[in-house]
Amino acid sequence: MKSTSHNASRRNALKSVAAGAAALAMPMIWTPSRAASKRIVVRDDGGIYSKAYGAVFYKPFTEATGIQVVGVQANAEPTAQIRSMVDTGNYTWDMAKISQPAILMLTEGGKVYLEKHGLESDPVVATIPKQYMSPYGVGNNVYTTVLAYRTDAFKGRRAPASWADFWNVKEIPGRRGLRKHPFDTIEEALMADGVPTDKVYPCDIDRALASLDKVKPSVDVWWNTGAQVEQMLGSGEVDMIATWVSRAQSAIANGAPVQIVWDQNIWGCDNWSILKGTPNADACREFIKFASDPKRQAALVEYFAAGVTQPAAFDYIKADVARNCPTHPDNIKTGLHINAAYWLDKQRDVIERFNGWVLK
Repeated sequence: MKSTSHNASRRNALKSVAAGAAALAMPMIWTPSRAASKRIVVRDDGGIYSKAYGAVFYKPFTEATGIQVVGVQANAEPTAQIRSMVDTGNYTWDMAKISQPAILMLTEGGKVYLEKHGLESDPVVATIPKQYMSPYGVGNNVYTTVLAYRTDAFKGRRAPASWADFWNVKEIPGRRGLRKHPFDTIEEALMADGVPTDKVYPCDIDRALASLDKVKPSVDVWWNTGAQVEQMLGSGEVDMIATWVSRAQSAIANGAPVQIVWDQNIWGCDNWSILKGTPNADACREFIKFASDPKRQAALVEYFAAGVTQPAAFDYIKADVARNCPTHPDNIKTGLHINAAYWLDKQRDVIERFNGWVLK
């Protein structure tokens, strides 16, 4: 998972840096004749993302510039594929939709695998809040983990409204589901134990596991995939569950009586990032500027409740739809921004401890 951006990249000779800066200061104007041979390949998440991006971003960009955009699906967090492409100079992709933790993994250490986009001063990109930005990524979608519950399981009685309620098995009984992974689950356990969102990081793992000890006997399902969650919400196998919000929203769209609790949601940001050394970097920059337009971002909600990163996008989204978007002001203000730097540094140790705890 994810959070802020970090550290330095290696610089080339001063002459090269100056030339690059000049090129960014005077962005290339794409004309049909110039773009005739241009083609960029963009890694996305597939499924509804490919469908939405194709209609809202890829096809319109090609029509406007003559630059063909090919979207390809790949596994989440494709850091190994990106490293291989850059190391070999064999670019299957030119850019990718990746998370903030993935950006850190690809830019920390001895070698940088992403290009600096240099678009901070672009008038469109500049209006994206800094929490969704880094030198190597322009935020395009916020995803989040929430508490969701079946409304039919709580008719006439108190429904869960927080992680503390999820943990309160005595006063709020019901079938429960948690993710079988420390990402999000550790944060949920700490908030359930009373830790404020601004004090969750660095995570006190001893406290988190002690908190999980309290709810563990009452967890009926430890889930591994989003499809599993969606199926359980639809069938009523669980009454309440920690889930990626897209899965709860999909269950609702399919007719399940599900309610989402936005308070204490745990969110991260996906970004447009350009692979280091791709010969099509400038075309990628043009695409990023195009896809960052608020009105264009707003069009994504025709396909899914997008976590738009442009505040002005909400000017073009109906209020009842906007309320279901992760970045709606009422939702984002009560959420916890995943700390990518923490997880980059600690994930191996925490995963080992969590897996050992699960087996106890």
